[in-house]
Amino acid sequence: MAKRSKKYRAAAELLEQGKTYSLVEAVDLVKQTAKAKFDETIEMHVRLGVDPKYADQQVRGAVVLPNGTGKTKRVLAFVKGDKVTEAENAGADFVGSDELVQKIQGGWFDFDVAVATPDMMGVVGRLGKLLGPRGLMPNPKLGTVTMDIAKAIGEQKAGKVEYRTDKQGNVHCPIGKASFDNAKLEENYQVLLDTLIKAKPTGAKGQYVKSITLAATMGPGVPVVITQ
Repeated sequence: MAKRSKKYRAAAELLEQGKTYSLVEAVDLVKQTAKAKFDETIEMHVRLGVDPKYADQQVRGAVVLPNGTGKTKRVLAFVKGDKVTEAENAGADFVGSDELVQKIQGGWFDFDVAVATPDMMGVVGRLGKLLGPRGLMPNPKLGTVTMDIAKAIGEQKAGKVEYRTDKQGNVHCPIGKASFDNAKLEENYQVLLDTLIKAKPTGAKGQYVKSITLAATMGPGVPVVITQ
């Protein structure tokens, strides 16, 4: 097992072993454990009672957090014609079509999310093997393939996050920064939790939300009482 840093051990001492905390207590504690010199991200880890190897038990989607994540996303827009100006006016950082495809094929990935209009997916499809593994492929189910390109860009800039179960049925999502007010972190937490509950697959049996933990980038996990 890797040796924990002195800061991590000091942060862990703030927690009472075996205790599960209320949301208010957990948010306060997780901020106290953020001891790094940078503004640590606060992440929410949710273990769901699903088996993702079955198609009817996969949980995936996106939600706009009311207070954002504290990170400014670099948005790339695959568009043409009138949509170029629309994307630029909406604040996209990179706008284009074939020339962007060529840059990406050449190894350029200096963006955080890609959006596209449906008529561009024939072009974007050539990048599937490059964008797919990185989680950057535009997807209509996530709202990143749409004719309303301005709305898609605006949501990404406002703090839209994607959630998806891993192979063990866990969801990991950022809900803000350690510098956020407690109330903003609590609100983002609740919106994400409510979204996950609404996304419960029909194939899921038994207890759906099994555990919830909050953690700063460099800090220990703080268990949160489950309220549904």
